[in-house]
Amino acid sequence: CSQQDRVKPLSRVTSLANLIPPVKTAPLKRIGQTLQRSISFRSESRTETLMPPRPWTRPAPPANTKRRDSKLWSETFDVRLGHQMLSSKEIKRQEAIFELSQGERDLIEDLKLAKKAYHDPMLKLSIMTEHELTQIFGTLDSLIPLHEDLLSRLREARKPDGSTETVGHILVDWLPCLDSYNSYCSNQVAAKALLDHKKQDHRVHDFLQRCLESPFSRKLDLWNFLDIPRSRLVKYPLLLREILKHTPNDHPDRQHLDEAINMIQSIVAEINTQTGESECRFYKERLLYLEDSQRDLLIDSSRILSCHGELKNNRGAKLHVFLFQDVLVITRAITHSEQLHYQLYRQPISVRELQWEDLQDGEIRLGGSIRGAFSNNERTKNFFRVSFHSGGQLQSHSFQASDAFNKQQWLNCIRQAKGAAESASSYPTDRLLSSPSHHN
Repeated sequence: CSQQDRVKPLSRVTSLANLIPPVKTAPLKRIGQTLQRSISFRSESRTETLMPPRPWTRPAPPANTKRRDSKLWSETFDVRLGHQMLSSKEIKRQEAIFELSQGERDLIEDLKLAKKAYHDPMLKLSIMTEHELTQIFGTLDSLIPLHEDLLSRLREARKPDGSTETVGHILVDWLPCLDSYNSYCSNQVAAKALLDHKKQDHRVHDFLQRCLESPFSRKLDLWNFLDIPRSRLVKYPLLLREILKHTPNDHPDRQHLDEAINMIQSIVAEINTQTGESECRFYKERLLYLEDSQRDLLIDSSRILSCHGELKNNRGAKLHVFLFQDVLVITRAITHSEQLHYQLYRQPISVRELQWEDLQDGEIRLGGSIRGAFSNNERTKNFFRVSFHSGGQLQSHSFQASDAFNKQQWLNCIRQAKGAAESASSYPTDRLLSSPSHHN
């Protein structure tokens, strides 16, 4: 999926897939679906995908990225075990188990590389402070022993002929340690924001550029390495299902594999929830209010950021719009104290009072001079309108999305948020309002 500069689609913010904070070229962030990174929402179909940056990351690395040499199990070991040729199903099962093991090996190599080639030299050369590096790398160091432990167990379970009888019991015993991913993934939004900020320092930029051009990086930048644990986490359900798929119904491993799949789905869902809440706090803390009247308890009480991204108004001004679970917040992105913040542009709008309308291309009446931002008729496409009652009067805002797909994403997010708010209104709200505020 190509991302053009200055075109910002919506960011779905409900999953690990959306972990990355908006950069100047961010797409729409849809939050809360899955940890899986998907640059485009078109491919977002699996439920175990964890958070966007999640969709708000940079373009994919160049196509000539150097890949690791990877071998299949059948290329590494003899598919004739003893005097008996293995069945096609059993070979596929061994391939799936081998892929799990090789993935752990690759992950460990990459995590060690991130520390050795990036963290340690930048600390030694004082390119960044120890505090800054701790913020960016988070608890990455602590993840290495976890995966070394799993790899060791998988290798011990492998017979001399290369085959593995059972892995389910190993996974059921090991998976609970993935709870430690909570703190790592929850830190990623803030880590990415700080890393993007530090790249403006020429010493940091030059160092990272030299690394990118070196063979060891495989054309991956530092963030690609820091995002590898999250990518691995959301892949476990797929890997385990692949093993289960090729495991006979009467095989002793089947029951443990079923249990392991349920465990990893639950772990991913919990990390997804906590990462989403962390992301919501991150953006709430970066809202700037021009006056106290703009402050809103609905912002303070929000724990979910449904989506956010750049839109334009009918005068062509760029806005950054946040759809929290109960309130729509319209802001302008500004740099404050060398950090990206979001200054409220209009009064927050309660989702319950919000009405939305899809506008046909060419329907919107443009403000300003005909020679202004929208002098080209092409610019009158992809608008939608939100309206609400304030002080007894109907007020509205017209927004232009980057393209038709992006507009539909926004409308879907608003529709879902309205549905959730209306469902919640049937229940007492005092429990929700009494929840601790994360707003600073």
